[in-house]
Amino acid sequence: MNCHQLIEQVSKCVICEPHLPLGARPVIQFNPNARILIAGQAPGIKVHETGVPFNDASGNRLREWLGLTRDEFYDANNIAILPMGFCYPGRGKSGDLPPRKECAPTWREQLLAAIPNIELTIVLGKYAQAYHLPDTKKMPLTELVKSWREYWPNYLVLPHPSPRNNIWLKKNPWFEQDLLPELGERIATILNK
Repeated sequence: MNCHQLIEQVSKCVICEPHLPLGARPVIQFNPNARILIAGQAPGIKVHETGVPFNDASGNRLREWLGLTRDEFYDANNIAILPMGFCYPGRGKSGDLPPRKECAPTWREQLLAAIPNIELTIVLGKYAQAYHLPDTKKMPLTELVKSWREYWPNYLVLPHPSPRNNIWLKKNPWFEQDLLPELGERIATILNK
């Protein structure tokens, strides 16, 4: 199956639709030329409504962290965005529900195999962490982010860029002082090749 067929199949996927409160609407950004992969959790409600990944306050902060404009961020030739679940999973007691379990086993390996030029994978959230860095599953987020150099320059775990994490950011000033400048340099190096 070629890339275009794969993307078309993903866009029509309805395997977990019976469990989705707003129905299936897979949201990804994908091009086989991409060199940076953003591996997140699942789309939020604003992303579901617009069909544009990270089209919310979290996306604004993430683009700021990455040092990218909206146009650069949404250039699929450079940036692939593949959450662990492609559709909005619904709301739970303390935020959105986790990504549906059907999505990653059905699509992830095929899609990752179709983007062979990835030089940096940015991991957001525990489900993406468990998949991309399985040996770190039991590490607390702060400890994992602090040990970022162990996975650098191929992987980087970030806290979720949600405004809900403002307290974490205030408690961990090293994140913005030490890690983000290096991340910006790495992204610029990759994209300016």
